[in-house]
Amino acid sequence: MTKRIFRTVFVVAISIFIASAVLFMTVLYDYFSGIQQNQLRMQIDLASQGVEDEGLDYLKNLNIKDYRVTWIGTDGKVLYDSISEADEMENHFEREEVKEALSEGYGASSRYSSTLTQRYLYGAKRLPDGTVIRLSVTQNSLLILTLGMLQPIMIIFVIAIILSAFLASRLSKKIVKPLNELNLDKPLDNNGYDELSPLLRRIDTQQKEISRQSEELRQRQNELEVMTSAMSEGIILLNNRGTVLSINKAAAKLFGTDCFCIGEDIVSINRSLELAQLLNRAKNGEHSERVVELGCGRYQMMASPVISNNIVSGIVLLILDVTEKEKAEQLRREFTANVSHELKTPLHTISGSAELLANGMVKPEDIPIFLKRIYSETQRMIQLVEDIIRLSHLDEGAEDMKWDMVDLYAVAEETINSLADEAESNGIKFELYGETVLISGIRQLLQEIIYNLCDNAIKYNCRGGSVSVGVKNENEFAVLTITDTGIGIPAEHQERIFERFYRVDKSHSKEIGGTGLGLSIVKHAAKLHNAEIELHSIVNKGTEITIKFPKN
Repeated sequence: MTKRIFRTVFVVAISIFIASAVLFMTVLYDYFSGIQQNQLRMQIDLASQGVEDEGLDYLKNLNIKDYRVTWIGTDGKVLYDSISEADEMENHFEREEVKEALSEGYGASSRYSSTLTQRYLYGAKRLPDGTVIRLSVTQNSLLILTLGMLQPIMIIFVIAIILSAFLASRLSKKIVKPLNELNLDKPLDNNGYDELSPLLRRIDTQQKEISRQSEELRQRQNELEVMTSAMSEGIILLNNRGTVLSINKAAAKLFGTDCFCIGEDIVSINRSLELAQLLNRAKNGEHSERVVELGCGRYQMMASPVISNNIVSGIVLLILDVTEKEKAEQLRREFTANVSHELKTPLHTISGSAELLANGMVKPEDIPIFLKRIYSETQRMIQLVEDIIRLSHLDEGAEDMKWDMVDLYAVAEETINSLADEAESNGIKFELYGETVLISGIRQLLQEIIYNLCDNAIKYNCRGGSVSVGVKNENEFAVLTITDTGIGIPAEHQERIFERFYRVDKSHSKEIGGTGLGLSIVKHAAKLHNAEIELHSIVNKGTEITIKFPKN
């Protein structure tokens, strides 16, 4: 800015000097021209007086070096000329100064002489006899006048340049100094030029707005970091070159790195070929995803390009843990296979028995046995289908079932009474203890939980054994405990007994019946009530299952 001000001031000063010099020379030229015209008229007056007194002899004896004298007759014919022969000159009657002198008594003009290639001033005066005396003098041009004064002009020009440069430098520094000393952190505290006040107020307003936006941006960034750090899914933000801009804790943990990897290339963090292919497709503007193995799990990586002005400016990499999802898919396939198997077995029995009866291959006395077998297998299929439907209903949330305040102790008592005959036939003794506890729940599902657990406690018990059911109040929970003295569950099977169709001893389970879905129904019904299940079992000593129901 200092250089610009210096150049501006310097150019203005030189321009003013040049304009002043031109104006001065023009005025000076006009001044000298006026003097020259006055002298010309004075010389004409002298010459005309001499011609009046002495005639042509005066002109011949006249010695004037700077002037040209011409005597013109009344008809315009040249009678005498101090330079050329009069007879050879053209008629001057039409000359401007001559015509004016003949009519007014005195005439003047100036013109460029193509013959002599110079500019001349002409003055003419009419004599008493009607003739005209004309004098002409060479008029110096403005250029010649300027060249004549070139030396003093150049001296003045050099002085003007030096003075202009000095003053321009001083002035530019003086103008810029208050600007260089502005405190932009506190714009309103400056005592500079009044003309800067609107700018300083604008800067102050913009600084406040920038501070507000920066604070808001920091707050949003902190919120984003808090949200992404709490995510179980991994998320990584990359630029269009694959450099890490942001990474949350989950992603850092999966790749075995930390937040200090920001600014590094993603390839230096993980050299997986699948990841490189995903990122290459994202750089080309395509959304892509793939399931890859990381550590002991399987993860679905999704790379999405961030497009700005039709150009890929970044990449968002989302990493989802699909290990449980794939396990659930595997369980679904196993469930489908188990359902098919469980349905196929009774269907084969029913089909075979019906075929024998239809072909008359069964003795009359054995017909009731075959009919009983068909009925038993049919009931088993009906129970299996009902349990499957019930599980599907629970998976969907059982939204059509009514929630009430339920007395868990009363439900346990009713359920035990319904199983009294079965317990008695197996020599099992039931015991109920505890107190009345009200919880918010679905009565039908609570009854199924207790029924399935008690039914298993009877079936997998030893003859002469016992089953105890307890309901008690523990702070914010209602605790249901069912304990038996049965065969127990081996430790390696305890984590899977709540899976659908899972059986510890398939041969023994087939003997005692059941669909293999009872404990799955218990698990899903308990989950629907936000309850926790605890299992403690020792082989040949018994099993204890505890379920904690939140009261609200």
